[in-house]
Amino acid sequence: MFYLSLIPFVLLLINDFKKSLHMAQQNLYNDDRRFLKWTIKDFKAFKTPLKCSLVVLATYLILIMFKLDSKVMTSIYFFLVCLIILILKIKENKNSDVKIALKVTARVKRLIFTNVVLFIIFCIILVYIKSINVIYLLLFAYDLLINFILMLSIIINKPVEKMVYLSFKSKAVKKLKEMKNLKVIGITGSYGKTSSKNILSDILNVKYNALPSPKNFNTPYGLIITINNYLDKFDDILIAEMGAYKVGEIKQLCDLVKPKYGILTKIGTAHIEIFGSQKNIQKGKFELIESLPHDGIGVLNADDELQVNYKLKNSCKIIWVGIENKNADVLASDIKTSNKGTSFKVTFKGDNKKHEFTTRLLGYNNIYNILAALALSKEFGLTIEQMKKAVLGVKSVEHRLELRENKNITYIDDSYNSNPVGSKMALEVLKDMPGLRIIMTPGMVELGDKSYELNKAFGTYMKNTTDIVILVGEKITKPIKDVLKEVKYNDKNIYVVKSTKEAFALVNSLSKGKDTYCLIENDLPDIYNE
Repeated sequence: MFYLSLIPFVLLLINDFKKSLHMAQQNLYNDDRRFLKWTIKDFKAFKTPLKCSLVVLATYLILIMFKLDSKVMTSIYFFLVCLIILILKIKENKNSDVKIALKVTARVKRLIFTNVVLFIIFCIILVYIKSINVIYLLLFAYDLLINFILMLSIIINKPVEKMVYLSFKSKAVKKLKEMKNLKVIGITGSYGKTSSKNILSDILNVKYNALPSPKNFNTPYGLIITINNYLDKFDDILIAEMGAYKVGEIKQLCDLVKPKYGILTKIGTAHIEIFGSQKNIQKGKFELIESLPHDGIGVLNADDELQVNYKLKNSCKIIWVGIENKNADVLASDIKTSNKGTSFKVTFKGDNKKHEFTTRLLGYNNIYNILAALALSKEFGLTIEQMKKAVLGVKSVEHRLELRENKNITYIDDSYNSNPVGSKMALEVLKDMPGLRIIMTPGMVELGDKSYELNKAFGTYMKNTTDIVILVGEKITKPIKDVLKEVKYNDKNIYVVKSTKEAFALVNSLSKGKDTYCLIENDLPDIYNE
């Protein structure tokens, strides 16, 4: 009976370990204690399965204290409780939206192996315990503390991961040294990095073989994989997206790939909770421009005060792009947006002629990204006609103001791109759409002590740009709901739902066959599921 009672427990442990591994991966394997912070936050949320587990632990303690059990009854009790908790957790998993699946990488496999070894050691210890109650109690505790056990595995594996990293890094550095004619462009910023990278790649590929780092490969590991697995001898240009969560990380990436050219998109408040302050974000992002050689070229945004007011510690050439600041070296004007795309005129410094450009992309953010790409493309010798043709053919970046049609509903998918400035611009795009305008959002995260204030501002912008507001989850969206009431937004047009699945179903029912435009703003990763 004892061994039979362990079947649902093993299934429960596998389920919980998989979830733990998934969250650890999304939290950068506990870099800067991110996974630990998520674990504490998750415990505080006190969800139903956790409540059940704690009730079980309390029950066992009572059974042990008052000796009210027999071995058979205890085994049956353990079997049933594990089965019930497992069913509850499976049901909870089905109701939650998994946005980014667990990637079974070599590192994940090594962590699985280490955890299996730890569990075997734990089971050997249990063999020497005679009380079945204590064994069951320890098994429950093991499952309840699985996140902390995984953290222990991460610590144990650190020397191995360091050796693996250094081995792949050495290979990447050697490969870059051998490609003497390769030009490297770095791109960073609080937001718009991926869009800027892909736009620049599409334009430069008219004349060169330009390789953008794939997907969101913007960490040291990501760029090393890009160099080792994707870069080949026929590539003329490497475009490296550079992400960071703290000061010094961009410098680390620059030391790896040594860019001669750099684009700084915009500096905002994204990840301020992790960076610690706006000043740290500013300093961290400028590490790219300050790492460029003296004969390098940096592209900065003349409409961003945090860039204009920064005292740059580098004498390299700087090209300013802008829309509002008329002193910009590359200036956009006469911008017209529709549900088909955007048209605008560009003036280059030293050339008074206004050149007409058309793109399928939406939003001012993308105009800035195109301007930055044009600034460097001109330095790389592309003609105006080549740039016009390239801009017309630029493809939308997935989940970044991407238009997706479903019968009468057009989704403006900005789910991977939400930040205080970007969300406002996305709402401006929605405002110009000729139909029923709906926003679906779970709010913005990682804004530190400015979270309430910035989400409230986000809600304020919705007043004159949307017809219907769908809020996903109650906690993060509370400031949005509060401010909508303050500005007297129609209560009947505010909906709060529990999941994006429910939100999509609601959009379908509200559209009623009419032309509908739904802005999906910030589909939060799984670590923020309520």
